[in-house]
Amino acid sequence: MTMSFVDEATFHIKAGDGGNGCVSFRREKYVPKGGPNGGDGGRGGIVIIRATRELHSLIDFRYRSHFKAERGQHGQGKDKHGAKGGDCLIKVPLGSVIMDHETNEVLADLTEDGQEFVAGEGGKGGLGNMHFASGANRTPRFATKGGSGEERWLRIELKLLADVGLVGLPNAGKSSLLARLSAANPKVADYPFTTLEPQLGVLQQRFGAPYIIADIPGLIEGAHQGVGLGHAFLRHLERTTVIAHVLDISTDSYRRDFQVIEQEMAAYQARMARRVKCVVLNKIDLVDPEMVDEIAAEFSRQGFRVNRISALTGDGVDDLKKTLIEILEGADGEAGRRADL
Repeated sequence: MTMSFVDEATFHIKAGDGGNGCVSFRREKYVPKGGPNGGDGGRGGIVIIRATRELHSLIDFRYRSHFKAERGQHGQGKDKHGAKGGDCLIKVPLGSVIMDHETNEVLADLTEDGQEFVAGEGGKGGLGNMHFASGANRTPRFATKGGSGEERWLRIELKLLADVGLVGLPNAGKSSLLARLSAANPKVADYPFTTLEPQLGVLQQRFGAPYIIADIPGLIEGAHQGVGLGHAFLRHLERTTVIAHVLDISTDSYRRDFQVIEQEMAAYQARMARRVKCVVLNKIDLVDPEMVDEIAAEFSRQGFRVNRISALTGDGVDDLKKTLIEILEGADGEAGRRADL
């Protein structure tokens, strides 16, 4: 199925306040002047952000923007200390970048399953009056209050850790191809910019691990400067293992289309030029077979692995799946991912 996708959000976190210390005195029969026995307050809970491979979108932040840990319990008499407040755990997808909303400072880049970042420290518990007894003051009638937990606004951006990124100009057929490669059901239409946000699908293998495929919305010239929300789309390619160029070869502009995408990726981030890539010649059902052979040979001479497909009819899609799996399971794909983490 198609996964609901949100790749940026702003949210507020509040760690728990510390519990107050207690003012209390020992009161027992036959024990005169028992002295102070007020317990300390408990420490406030912390706010933890944890990366998990179980999530692929920030959709949860669309429905919740405030996260708060529990405050520590207050101290009690008879030397009873307050319990620590419960922590607040926020789960995010791999590839999430946490930033301070006001300063834009990057606080954490979570790229590994189970990696955690403490976003807010809980307040310290207050001291009970038993701490303030002295020879000069044997009956202290005061205690300290608990400290305040940290609170602030944070911004989270998701840079997909997809295995395959489908790139191409608008109307190249990426959404149709995603539907063929996976069980995703993206919107498909015969006009440009049908896809307005990245779509995710899963390439399933019968005896192997599944792979995440991302359909990156159609890039256009000037995308690296933000044209057409280019930055919002290009950042999802920063950590993609394999980039698959989807070209509409039914038009005479396929060479220029390819160069536009290559130039935009290189201008956005130089290391994208070294990423593992393959070329997918789409809409072969509309082109003379001899012409398809010539185009395939043209890109093969440039060192690209080339697949010929028709996303409409399904021709060549099985061979493309095999190619992608071979690349992903090879050393080049793994090296490409490790280099960018």
